[in-house]
Amino acid sequence: MTEVTLGVTGMTCSACAHHVERALKSVPGVEKIKVDYPEAVARIESQTGIALEILNRALPKAYALSPIPTQGLHGARPHSGFVPRNSEQPLKIAVIGTGGAAMAAAITAAEQGAKVTVIERGTIGGTCVNTGCVPSKIMIRAAHIAHLRKESPFDAGMSAAMPKVDRKTLLAQQQARVEELRTAKYEAVIEGNPNITLLRGEASFLDAKTLLIKWRDGGEQRFVFDRALIATGARPAVPPTPGLKDTPYWTSTQALESDTLPPRLLVIGSSVVALELAQAYARLGSRVTIIARSTLLSHEDPAIGEALLEIFRAEGIEVLTRTQSESVAYVNGDFVVHTNHGDVRGERLLIATGRAPNTEGLDLDAIGVKTGKGGVVAVNDHLQTSIPNIYAAGDCTDQPQFVYVAAAGGSRAATNMTGGNATLDLRSMPAVVFTDPQVATVGLSEAEAHLKAIETDSRVLSLDNVPRALVNFDTRGFIKIVAEAGTGRILGVQAVAAEAGELIQTAALAIHYNMTVADLGAQLFPYLTMVEGLKLCAQTFFKDVKQLSCCAA
Repeated sequence: MTEVTLGVTGMTCSACAHHVERALKSVPGVEKIKVDYPEAVARIESQTGIALEILNRALPKAYALSPIPTQGLHGARPHSGFVPRNSEQPLKIAVIGTGGAAMAAAITAAEQGAKVTVIERGTIGGTCVNTGCVPSKIMIRAAHIAHLRKESPFDAGMSAAMPKVDRKTLLAQQQARVEELRTAKYEAVIEGNPNITLLRGEASFLDAKTLLIKWRDGGEQRFVFDRALIATGARPAVPPTPGLKDTPYWTSTQALESDTLPPRLLVIGSSVVALELAQAYARLGSRVTIIARSTLLSHEDPAIGEALLEIFRAEGIEVLTRTQSESVAYVNGDFVVHTNHGDVRGERLLIATGRAPNTEGLDLDAIGVKTGKGGVVAVNDHLQTSIPNIYAAGDCTDQPQFVYVAAAGGSRAATNMTGGNATLDLRSMPAVVFTDPQVATVGLSEAEAHLKAIETDSRVLSLDNVPRALVNFDTRGFIKIVAEAGTGRILGVQAVAAEAGELIQTAALAIHYNMTVADLGAQLFPYLTMVEGLKLCAQTFFKDVKQLSCCAA
């Protein structure tokens, strides 16, 4: 009788162990099989040795067997980064941060039986709930309502008036919702989970197994862990523009927390945060000037920036494209931005030129964790850093800076830290800019496809072909589908449209499941919805949609 013990990757719960056990029992020659989920091992007895390749062939794709290193169960790890452990000694996981990535990881790891310690130096909840997604979308929505009360496509038939905006009251409403969500979705979750412990302090690495935690009162403590997740997020980046640091400029944090509306607001930047806040302030009553080094959303399809430029200027927002800010001064309560095209003045200046990772205090270089430009943490497709038992997720890494990517990365990192083999597939990752109309994208643009040597066939549908836009009397924008030439496989979608964020997930699913434009064009879409525009755009690849009746399939 031959007995062998092999490591098992891909298991995320005890049910997985039963699946693996049942599959291996079907292999000819296997006499006895016992799969242990906590230790992530399979113990197999057979009359003669069975090749590892044959055993793996019998398993569902989610799982894999591998030899256990010669150091034994507590030595070097299998591919996933998991070290099988005695079930009487729970895995100790340290999570640095309490934002989207950190919380997803802590919850997932705790569900798998690990003892999780989260370390937070500041406000619980990270950027999204405190100074990012939640407060910005509340402000943007309020600004949208203010804009509709002042101006809409139906003003000929109903009265419109300039609304009186009480920014202090709006801010109080905004912050009350922020505090409500932070309490319910972060603080209460930590307090209510017996496998999660919160430590309030600043963490740094002493070595690949030890953190030094400095308390707010000046004390410190060493904390030994089995696995660690770096999820410290990012902060607004500030460019080294001469004179800027000596002025009371705003970042997005101050812009969202201000209880006043400046008469004139200058915005340096032309990407997501800059455009969302510029339009919001303009709609609430400020005169806004955007100073863009290149064009609006210059990393996207050029048609997107061109459409937004026209829309912003129509709303009275001044946009200075291809304008370089050379220096900044603050004189008698006014900002003066010196540019290559002359001076621009305003009572407030918002700097929205990107974000920088919060990694400078972690001593990553000292322990060999590789970082990139500005200190971003490099991770592989399993969210591991260059130190195998240290993982990272969220805005402090080289992954896209979206909270849903952070949360997905955190949960997958936790899965891998506790024995799984999960990866993060960003091929069909949607993105939304919450301007009005919204900008939504997924997959490849034409330019990105060509860089990958993929020949494309693309169509652009103007919104005067979309019934929902027509009945809204708002046909600003377009929908574009990028397909692979010859096959019609959908590679990417770009949209500028009212509620474009609500239609882009349909496009993401189409890309994820390798649909063609013919597949998408044949689907049933509810009539008089904006997402129907996707179907119509797909149909333009093989018919003239102008010749269709309103709801023709």
